[in-house]
Amino acid sequence: MALLTALLSSVLPFALQGTAGAAPARTFTLRSSDLPPGATFPSPQIYDRAGCRGHNVSPALTWRNPPAGTRSFALLMFDPDAPGGLWWHWLVFDLPADTRALPAGAGGPDGSLPAGAIQARNDYGFRGYGGPCPPPGPAHRYHIELYALRVQRLGLNKTAPAKAIAAEVRAAALGEAEIIVPYGR
Repeated sequence: MALLTALLSSVLPFALQGTAGAAPARTFTLRSSDLPPGATFPSPQIYDRAGCRGHNVSPALTWRNPPAGTRSFALLMFDPDAPGGLWWHWLVFDLPADTRALPAGAGGPDGSLPAGAIQARNDYGFRGYGGPCPPPGPAHRYHIELYALRVQRLGLNKTAPAKAIAAEVRAAALGEAEIIVPYGR
């Protein structure tokens, strides 16, 4: 028992060192003024074809507190409830590490993203943002995932398949922030 007491008294101060007064961990967060918590997609962000009557404008996004060592960001938006499996709505990668926001409409075909960022082809068949347009029925869950990456560039091009982009993004991730927004019609 004396040995255990001596061991604990010599190790415990080192185990606790640095915990007193330590600042709470900062959480990597993603937000959208267009998609507040508890809301569904408004008309501007809904797809504008295939029976949907939106404007197909990508939502404004802001983020903060990326993990230390972040060298770039990637954004993946998908519908896991789509008939036939995952449906990719928006894929952006190689966003510069100092980026902290994308304005509404940044996912448009004009490529109004930060210099160096790449938009890939979505499952509608074009490069850029393709808003929600589920078949009539129950609401689908749309995931908007922002990844902080340990690499400056993924080494992929705009024609890479969505599945390959997602795999590379997740393999290079230091952290992830996510918004899940429902939408049905």
